[in-house]
Amino acid sequence: MARPVIGITADADDRFYKSARAYSLMIAQAGGTPIVLPHHLDCLDEYLALCAGFVFSGGDDPRMEPFGRATHPLATPLDSDRQAFEVALLERLPRQQPALGVCLGMQLMALVAGGDLHQRLPETLPTHEKHWGHRMHAVSGAIGSGQVQSHHRQAVSDSGSLEVAALSDDGVIEALVDPACRFRVGVQWHPERTADAALGLGLFERLVAACRPQE
Repeated sequence: MARPVIGITADADDRFYKSARAYSLMIAQAGGTPIVLPHHLDCLDEYLALCAGFVFSGGDDPRMEPFGRATHPLATPLDSDRQAFEVALLERLPRQQPALGVCLGMQLMALVAGGDLHQRLPETLPTHEKHWGHRMHAVSGAIGSGQVQSHHRQAVSDSGSLEVAALSDDGVIEALVDPACRFRVGVQWHPERTADAALGLGLFERLVAACRPQE
């Protein structure tokens, strides 16, 4: 059986496109063929035709002005070209084309779906430190239950048209799904660094399985 091609959104600086190796390793281990996608808006049609599915990877904080809000002054703003590319890709993504959003990726999914963010967890959540520094904490919900690894200072406050599929034990929204799509899942944790079989590699296996032709 052919290995489905999975596109991974990349981070960027002035010289390089960058992607954590763990994303590619997980996709390959799950049975897919990983490729990293440069931020070229004029290549969207080709990316959509080439890739069976996508991973919207982690990164810095969304710029909120395109969504009608001010960006928090203590935020670390996402590369503007990256954000424009990923938002356009999410807006163009057909319902039958699977996608997994990781951390930033889930936040962008929520914003595109009409949701909103808590932009500074240290100002609103007494237990914010458990979500920072690659720490482990518990999540539970329809997507599953277990210990996951997180690294974020922002979180989804309003899921928009998406459904909440998991919460942390201190109430942070940890997973979202779009029930209208074949496989559209966002998680606030980093499954590429999570040891739990179902909430780590298992999410990539579910993505790859959804990318295979349906019998």
